[in-house]
Amino acid sequence: MRLALVAAGKLKDAGLQSLCAEYLRRIQPFAPLEVVEVRDAAGLRAHWCRHASPTIRVLLDERGEQLDTRGLAGWIAQWRTEGARAVHFHIGDADGFSAADRAGADRLLALSRLTLPHRLARLILLEQLYRAASLLAGHPYHHE
Repeated sequence: MRLALVAAGKLKDAGLQSLCAEYLRRIQPFAPLEVVEVRDAAGLRAHWCRHASPTIRVLLDERGEQLDTRGLAGWIAQWRTEGARAVHFHIGDADGFSAADRAGADRLLALSRLTLPHRLARLILLEQLYRAASLLAGHPYHHE
């Protein structure tokens, strides 16, 4: 199963770019993941049209479900078991997603009830995808 993080906007901070690149490098042995940067919300919607079903679409949204790392790994394991070929995690622009966007998503995921800058949300999501993938690969989890 292929994973993608699709984000509105580009990272401009070299420090964040470096951290994101590190987690992207770490996850590759466990799950192929690509980062796609689009200009804005319209670019996200165009991406959705190009990658319709059977791609699972997860929107990062404050109204979404809050999971722990094991819960995120559970979502990924379930999709893998169901034969999903691709899962795309979408980070919107500063205006977030519309009600229509949310209604068209397969899942809504909230990283926190706190308001996070989109660039920081990207780093946190990459880190959590790495943790989830390493759990699914049978690596020990530090909380056990």
